[in-house]
Amino acid sequence: MPRPISALTIAGSDSGGGAGIQADLKTFAAHGVHGLSAIAALTAQHTRGVTAVHVPPVSFLRAQIDACFEDFRIGAVKLGMLASAEVIDTVADALQAHRPPHVVLDPVMVATSGARLLEADALDALRNRLLPMATVLTPNIPEAELLLGTTIADGAAADAALATLRALGAEAVLLKGGHLDEGDEVTDRYADGCATSLYGHRRMDVDGHGTGCTLASAIAANLCLGMRLPDACRRATDYVHEAMRRGIEPGRSDVRVLDHFGARPR
Repeated sequence: MPRPISALTIAGSDSGGGAGIQADLKTFAAHGVHGLSAIAALTAQHTRGVTAVHVPPVSFLRAQIDACFEDFRIGAVKLGMLASAEVIDTVADALQAHRPPHVVLDPVMVATSGARLLEADALDALRNRLLPMATVLTPNIPEAELLLGTTIADGAAADAALATLRALGAEAVLLKGGHLDEGDEVTDRYADGCATSLYGHRRMDVDGHGTGCTLASAIAANLCLGMRLPDACRRATDYVHEAMRRGIEPGRSDVRVLDHFGARPR
């Protein structure tokens, strides 16, 4: 029997359990995909913010990645928090060596709390090393603004940003619209050079945690399940919306943590 396809997340760990590696693995499991992890950073955080970040030696990060590829059949890699240029270069070198079929790049730069999660000198490394490897790039509006060095103030600017973001090298872009004021709906914009799609969901008056991590991981899981990229992205946005709707507030703040298993795709 062939080995089942696994999904690998290379990202930061969230001690609060709502985002990062923890959210990624829960998302993989909810989709019925075996999850692997290589921890690129450790954070001390909860629903009120990030209090500390520790970046392990890059040699250990590379050892984690190599160990996963040496033993598992990896169908997609999800990239999350990669805090420094050195970490990004290490991940890029490993991906060049192992050449996974799909790379889902969530360019984590700033936490929901406002804490900066990407060192300033790492932005160029992310643009130059990782973007050309990405099957799909999944920035939110602030991340897209940092990548492009421009303001995205409304839907028309977001539409225009899609082509500019794709020109940075990714095969496709899913631009998340949660930070834009477009009325009662949140619109996520998808483009791959052949097709452009809009994925709309009713806006919820909640402060969610781990939505970006969960979205990128759901795309990776869907790709492992054999979905076409546009369908993988559409189904992932539906999953995140439902996980948010079912979410809970386990901490002392009003931040909502997603219900990854209650929203399990059927």
